[in-house]
Amino acid sequence: MVTMKFRGLGVAGAWLIEPELVSDERGVFRRHFCSDEFAAHGIVARVMQGNVSENPHLHTLRGFHYQLAPHAEGKTISCFSGAIYDIVVDLRPESKSFLQWIAVTLDAKDRSSLYVPLGCANAYLTIAPDTVVHYYMSERYTPGSYLGFRYNDPAFKFVWPTEPRVISEKDRNLPHFDRPRSCADGQDANISDRR
Repeated sequence: MVTMKFRGLGVAGAWLIEPELVSDERGVFRRHFCSDEFAAHGIVARVMQGNVSENPHLHTLRGFHYQLAPHAEGKTISCFSGAIYDIVVDLRPESKSFLQWIAVTLDAKDRSSLYVPLGCANAYLTIAPDTVVHYYMSERYTPGSYLGFRYNDPAFKFVWPTEPRVISEKDRNLPHFDRPRSCADGQDANISDRR
């Protein structure tokens, strides 16, 4: 049976998902999603939206992005061509890894996926040209719940492999993270820039 291996990461509930490959003269087959296997690891297995991000340029940055409850979203991120360096930040005050972050490299060659739990933000930098990223989302995009903060916020001391060369005006102008007003439960969410 084709299955997936789940490796826990330093942010509670974040997983690196490594597929078992079946190879023959036709090529390679792998399982990319299984609601039973996801649920067995405490992952929200509901898929409400699927997104594809096509990034032709090396060192393109997207993020940090997340949504507040009741529209908080879990994301399963896979790199179908090229490669990304992805950072996940835990924004859940009740979490044992609150305000901690981890970085993972995903590339098309190793075929791994990254699960980002509800209440966490993520951003990524392409580390290869012509990078295509696929996301399964547990919630639909909801503009009124959407928030973000700067990729170089000094409060976190993020380590990126290089400075971004391509970044949207929106992401470039995101505010710094405001801890008291960015609760995962959304009760005190009052950040003025909700773009």
